[in-house]
Amino acid sequence: MIQFNYETDFNLENEEAMEAWISSCITKYDFTEGEINYIFCDDAYLLKLNVEFLEHDTFTDIISFDYTLGKLISGDIFISVERVRENAKKFSQPFENELNRVVIHGILHYCGFKDKSASDKEVMRAEEDNCLSLFKS
Repeated sequence: MIQFNYETDFNLENEEAMEAWISSCITKYDFTEGEINYIFCDDAYLLKLNVEFLEHDTFTDIISFDYTLGKLISGDIFISVERVRENAKKFSQPFENELNRVVIHGILHYCGFKDKSASDKEVMRAEEDNCLSLFKS
């Protein structure tokens, strides 16, 4: 089950389409959907989590807590809407495209994709693009 939670005044325009898309991406990688919570928040909210749990005193667009067991994907994915807006401007992307990229980025981590090394980042970006091509609003 995928749930969307809001700690800011932001709301997804079409939760049903987003949920269907995320589910299809999970299935594409031969995983099963467990309990996945998206929490949309602001920079201050996510910074607090970043400091408290990861000991990083920096802004970020996403933090995910992975509770996946085997092939059953579960977790909490926190997304800073403010940071996504800034990154969309920085990368000259529409906000919706950048948001979708971040939304699926957390799922790809749960599927085992990494992004620490340059080669891992390249694979992650290709998989993000692959999933983004499946989105139907």
